[in-house]
Amino acid sequence: MPEGFNSFPSGYKPGKSKYIVVTGSVISGVGKGTFTSSLGTLLRLLHGYRVSPIKFDGYLNCDAGTLNPYRHGEVFVLEDGTECDLDLGTYERMLNLNLTRDNYLTAGKLFNLIIQKERKGEYLGRDVQFIPHVTGEVKLFLRNLALKTQADIVLVEVGGTVGDLENSYFLEAMRELAYEEGKENFCLISIVYILEPKSLGEQKSKAAQLGLKTLLSLGLKPDIIVCRAERPISQSIREKISVYSDVPLNRVFSLHDLTNIHRVPLFLRDSGVDQEVLRILSLPERKNQEFRKWEELVSRIDQARKKLKIALTGKYTAVKDSYISILKALEHTAPYLGVKPEIVWIESTELKDAGKHLEQVDGLIVPGGFGARGIEGKIACIRYARENRLPFLGLCLGFQLAVIEYARSVLGLDANSTEFQPETPHPVIDLMPEQKDQKNLGGTMRLGLQETILKPGTLVHRLYGRERIQERHRHRYEVNPKYVEKLESAGLVFSGRSPSGLMEFLELPGHPFFVATQSHPEFSSKPLSPSPLFKGFLQACLEYSESRTS
Repeated sequence: MPEGFNSFPSGYKPGKSKYIVVTGSVISGVGKGTFTSSLGTLLRLLHGYRVSPIKFDGYLNCDAGTLNPYRHGEVFVLEDGTECDLDLGTYERMLNLNLTRDNYLTAGKLFNLIIQKERKGEYLGRDVQFIPHVTGEVKLFLRNLALKTQADIVLVEVGGTVGDLENSYFLEAMRELAYEEGKENFCLISIVYILEPKSLGEQKSKAAQLGLKTLLSLGLKPDIIVCRAERPISQSIREKISVYSDVPLNRVFSLHDLTNIHRVPLFLRDSGVDQEVLRILSLPERKNQEFRKWEELVSRIDQARKKLKIALTGKYTAVKDSYISILKALEHTAPYLGVKPEIVWIESTELKDAGKHLEQVDGLIVPGGFGARGIEGKIACIRYARENRLPFLGLCLGFQLAVIEYARSVLGLDANSTEFQPETPHPVIDLMPEQKDQKNLGGTMRLGLQETILKPGTLVHRLYGRERIQERHRHRYEVNPKYVEKLESAGLVFSGRSPSGLMEFLELPGHPFFVATQSHPEFSSKPLSPSPLFKGFLQACLEYSESRTS
């Protein structure tokens, strides 16, 4: 190993892959993920380049699996079982791609890798330091991603803000990457937020300037600045930002709040952001026909008039990002049916009367989750949907609760899950055998893409159009096989099973739509290829709505 750190993997050629790095400013949550994925949509779908996104998060968790939804929103699951930040879901949906663990890096994952290498003696006796080893491992991770995916462009989102201590070494790695790759192969984009205090009634750029000053002090000069705000940025603000940062005015862009996320790529295209990126990276402009599908989707969204009220019952309803993949699946599937979903949030923790909340809705979704809080409220909602023929879709925990409700109401059993009541007399839901000896929480569930064999002639078989399917999973508990025959004898149909015999789907014949799955189809649903299950559910909701008004 050389005196420094060799962060160039075997076979890597500088210049073959270009790098776009997107950083925040002085506050987080301003839409870096939305911007980054929308830019990727343009580069991939409009210009035809191979784009590979990666998100860096500075926290010391190895992944997002143990993070509380109240603090960090939804835990998104990739096909390979990686539990990650919800921005990875945005990337997959916007870029129409399936990503892997190589597209996600946390500080915990990085340092764990470094410690393992040090213990094995792979640093050849060197004292392991932030420079060159930590920054070198960051660059090596990015270059390995470029090699594995054969990316024309690696799109890097740096989580958090530029002032965070936990991001400082990563930003230093980006400075080194720019130096080593060459100016024509590196583009730095800074997302700043322009404040508009209601007491003043005018936009203020000082906070954005301070964020840019911090970035400049780290040796990183933006090539492009994107100004986020509620309203369009004024010309004078753009001029101030341009002069302060020494970035040409034509590369200081305004990005205000839009009606929906799917319109952002069109807005960026009309603003010319992609054109400037291509110029900076010396890439030729190309046209790809796939972007027409995206334009057609936006047109469908604009033309949709009829609203469907969809109830979503959960215990994290105060943080809407906890269910973002479900919301996005509804949002991008509904236009194909000419409708708009209107979410009716039901907090299940203190729910007393399910009918009071559900009598005016067109469908019910019971999502995944963990823990006993709010469970009885969800079960009450499922019973209402079953008895009143309200379209119902259960996801993961919603599948398990549908089994509990049926065992109680139809079989008359004092049934429960051992997750909520370890000594329940009828554990219709129980811990999977391979989970019983697990000591750790992180990364130990049944995770990622799993195969299901669908029962011919069932509703889910018709919806998917094939016998074998694959959906993503994230669970520890399953239907207790001891109760399967009793449940099916009472009329419940398990319409999908894993090759090893786990119950994966259930449905109720004769009901307009009573379907639940142990999987998370919302994770794989994309705007250009919506989930068959969500499409079938919304079609049933539309028919239910029309039958009520006819």
